[in-house]
Amino acid sequence: MIKAIVTDIEGTTSSISFVHNVLFPYATSHIADYVREHHSNESVSTQLKEVSEISDCRHDDIDGLIQQLLGWIEQDKKITPLKALQGMIWEQGYEQGDFTGHVYEDVVPCLKEWNQQGIDLYVYSSGSVKAQKLIFGHTEYGDLSPLFKGYFDTRIGNKRDAESYKNIITEIGFEPESILFLSDIEQELDAAAQAGMQTYWLIREGDSNVPFEKASSKYSAARSFNEIKFPF
Repeated sequence: MIKAIVTDIEGTTSSISFVHNVLFPYATSHIADYVREHHSNESVSTQLKEVSEISDCRHDDIDGLIQQLLGWIEQDKKITPLKALQGMIWEQGYEQGDFTGHVYEDVVPCLKEWNQQGIDLYVYSSGSVKAQKLIFGHTEYGDLSPLFKGYFDTRIGNKRDAESYKNIITEIGFEPESILFLSDIEQELDAAAQAGMQTYWLIREGDSNVPFEKASSKYSAARSFNEIKFPF
């Protein structure tokens, strides 16, 4: 019996194009001004200090830190302080009404139904917890964040590492076989399965290059949340 569901975001609950064509360009175009304006703010300074520790930049070299951040964005690096700063910038964009969080239409009623059934819902994404809360807190369907019991990002571990899912299992507190992980990425599903979780492979039209037949031959697969069944 499924007691908890952990879902990925990009390509699973939300379109990849929203992340890559809206969120990432917005952060890229605003990050320099944001860092210069807010670098003395404690929460921003903490992230910049972590950038400094990871890279060769001095903590007081603001221009150097900005260039490092832009370089990581160009390389699509999943680095925690970068993701945290992007989340701060996106928060500003959401609050200013520059965009709303994209969520597939089929996701909303399923999340609500699972929540009503007493299934605990969690998010696990390479984006920061702040960014996760923002995308679900500012959708065209309203604030969906109260549906979730918790959020996990790369601070729990790499999404393609089985140890990360073992850490999540420990945090949730249920037996691994009673936790279902939803993702569009095969390597993430492999890692979750190695940790003992149940899995479902989302094959979204326009977001996935994997043939549905290939996915369904390895894992339970669905083209939308409506197709997810719980025979467990």
